[in-house]
Amino acid sequence: MNKAEVFQSFFNKVEISDFEINNISINSKELGKNDIFVAIRGGNNFVNEALEKGAFAVYDSKTLKIDEKYANRAFFVNDSVEFLQNFAKEWRKNLDIKVIGITGSNGKTTVKDMIYHLLSQKYKGKKTEGNYNNHIGLPFTLLRAEEDDKFIILEMGMSGFGEIDLLGQIALPDINVITNIGESHLEFLKTKENVFLAKTEIIPYIKNTLVINGDDEYLKNVKAENIEVVRALSLENNEFREKTSDFYYGDVHFNENGTDFFLKYFGKICQSTVERNYKTNVLGEHNVLNLVMAIAVAKQFGMEDKIISEAVKNIGLTGMRFQIIENGDTTYINDAYNASPMSMEKSLETFSQIYNDRLKIMVLGDMLELGENELELHSSLFNTIKNTKFDKLYLFGERMKSLFEKIKENVDNENLKNKEFGHFDEKEKIKEKIRQISEQKAVLLKASRGMRLEEIIEK
Repeated sequence: MNKAEVFQSFFNKVEISDFEINNISINSKELGKNDIFVAIRGGNNFVNEALEKGAFAVYDSKTLKIDEKYANRAFFVNDSVEFLQNFAKEWRKNLDIKVIGITGSNGKTTVKDMIYHLLSQKYKGKKTEGNYNNHIGLPFTLLRAEEDDKFIILEMGMSGFGEIDLLGQIALPDINVITNIGESHLEFLKTKENVFLAKTEIIPYIKNTLVINGDDEYLKNVKAENIEVVRALSLENNEFREKTSDFYYGDVHFNENGTDFFLKYFGKICQSTVERNYKTNVLGEHNVLNLVMAIAVAKQFGMEDKIISEAVKNIGLTGMRFQIIENGDTTYINDAYNASPMSMEKSLETFSQIYNDRLKIMVLGDMLELGENELELHSSLFNTIKNTKFDKLYLFGERMKSLFEKIKENVDNENLKNKEFGHFDEKEKIKEKIRQISEQKAVLLKASRGMRLEEIIEK
C-alpha cells in the first residue's frame, strides 16, 4: 500500500481515488496542499488554519469546531500521538527499505551523521533531523520515508524504562547500533545497570544485525538470539580473531587537521582478512570508534572499501559536536551540544592533544540529569583535568562549583602549576575574559545543552 492507502485504512470516509498525500507534518506553518497535519496538543488550535491551506488534518480535541466545508478533510481520533505512532507502524510494514536504529548514552547523533554520510555516497535515504528522536519525533521521521528510499536512520532517545521498547515496536530496525552505556539519565534510572537494561530494550525488535561498542563494559557481553552481533573493538585491548563479524581499529594518530587510523576485519565476500588505513577529518579516538561502527553498518550494505575510504575523508557532522569555528586569533571548539562524564572525559582527552602551539582555554559547564551523585560526578572530572594540557580553565554553573572546590584543594598538584582557574556565574564574564586575551588561542566549550555555552562564541 502507498501512504494514502495506509492513511485511508484508519478512516472509512476517505475515498482513495480522491486522496493524494504530499507530506506529513506536525507543524502547521510548514503545510501545503494535500499535506496531512497531525495536531498534537496545542496543535489542535491550528487545525482550521491547516484546512484552509488545503491540508488534511487529524485532531483529538473534542471541543474543536470544524468548518462544515472542510468536514471531509478533518479526522477526529481519541489520541493524536497514538494515531501518529500507529500510522508510522503501518507505514513501516509497507516499506521495502533498510531501517537503521541508533541508541546509546553518547554519540548517537555523531554516529547517525557518519552512517548517513557513508550510505549517501551510493544510496538515497533519510535520517532523523534535529532532536526528533522520541515517541513523537521518531514516528514522524519514519513517515517521511519514501518508497524509493533505500534506507532511513532513526535516532532513539530515552529518559526511562519502556521508551526504547515503544520506539522499537514502531521502527522494527533491520540494523541497530548501541554506542555505549554511560551516566546519562541517571537522574531517572539511578544506575548504569538500569541504563543498560533500558537501552537494550531494542534487541527483541531487531531483524538482522546489532552493532555495538565491543569495549563497553556493559555491552561487550551482550547476547542476542537469531541476529548477528557485530562489535567495534580496539586492537589495543583485543586480539584480532579471524572469521568473526567484528571490526578492529588501532594505530590512532590525530592533530587539529584530522585523524589517521587502522582497520582490520574479516571480509565475508573475499573470505580473507582485510586491512585498511584511513584518514578522516573528525578528531579523537572516541570518534574513530564512532566511525568504525558507522563503517560496520555500511559494510552490511555491501559498500565497497574504496568508496568508504574516500567518504571518511570529509564527514559533515551536526553542529556543536567538536565543531571548529575560526574567528580572528581565536579557534573555538564548540562541543556544547550535550555532556556527560563520559563525553566530557573524551572531549578533554582530545583537546589535550591538539592546538598545543597556542594558548589553550577550557570552558566547562554543568552536566545535567546525573541524579543524586551529580556533584561527585562533576568533581571527579579533576582526575582527567590534572592530566590535560591547557592554560586556563573557566567553569560555569552551580554544579561545576564542586569541581572548582576540588581543584582548589589540589592546587599544588604538579600538573596544575602556572595554570589559571576560575568559576563564573555569568557567561558574559567568561566571554570578556577570553576577549581580553590578544594572543592566538584555542577555546574548548563543553556542557549540557541547557547551559547554552555556545553563547560565549564571538560572532
